[in-house]
Amino acid sequence: MTMFGLNENETTPLLTALAARDVDRDEQAELFARAAWTGIAEPGDRIAGVMLAALGAPDALRLLRKPPTPTRLVELLADAGAEVEPDETEKALARWAPRADAAASVIALRQAARVGARLIVPGDALWPSGLDDLGEHAPPALWVRGSDAALAALSRSIALVGARAATGYGEHVTMEAAAGLVDRGYAIVSGAAYGIDGMAHRAALASNGVTIAFLAGGVDRFYPSGHDALLTKIVQDGAVVSELPCGQPPTKWRFLHRKRKCGSEPGSE
Repeated sequence: MTMFGLNENETTPLLTALAARDVDRDEQAELFARAAWTGIAEPGDRIAGVMLAALGAPDALRLLRKPPTPTRLVELLADAGAEVEPDETEKALARWAPRADAAASVIALRQAARVGARLIVPGDALWPSGLDDLGEHAPPALWVRGSDAALAALSRSIALVGARAATGYGEHVTMEAAAGLVDRGYAIVSGAAYGIDGMAHRAALASNGVTIAFLAGGVDRFYPSGHDALLTKIVQDGAVVSELPCGQPPTKWRFLHRKRKCGSEPGSE
């Protein structure tokens, strides 16, 4: 049997590993489609969010196998109760076309399984409910390396982010703040960058607290490379999370959009 034109004998073991449990065929279709969309649409893509909400991830992905015209896509979304403009759909279809490759999605699944990553989707018990506040800009799914307990701790967490070129005083204040928040039962969320972010993670770990790092690239590609040991430690004791599939590099645009999950304003890094 096939799913999105792919042999299920290949995709089923990968999707089972990503879900960390047995999944039926409908669940597999949902998981694969959302995994694929993390590589098709850039973080925060509103039209992708509209499509997934209106049509469901599997049907939205099936549409891209034989893309409709922009006008037809507007009509399909209107029938589902969503309103978009033809120029928006035209630009979106052009953005997605080079990435709508099911084979590339399988490669990302293989790499995720190789590094022990999991895929968390809306509706999962560990899905961070705060992401739903992003509405049409919410990620289709999250790729995760780390513990369930760390993900669950996001419900009581505080983001500490700041400049890479931090002063000694800034790092000292960050260390004190992170340690104090851990003592009060908060998990520390940051972006694993040099400077303030790295200090926030280190202070949380040193205080035996929980820390979660949101990356601007795939969870198989630790960035910056100088924080490889730190991120490895976070995987062991916390969680490393991304909305981008394995193999994807960080870019300036992705750094900015990562901020919306860390809880800060774009441009603060």
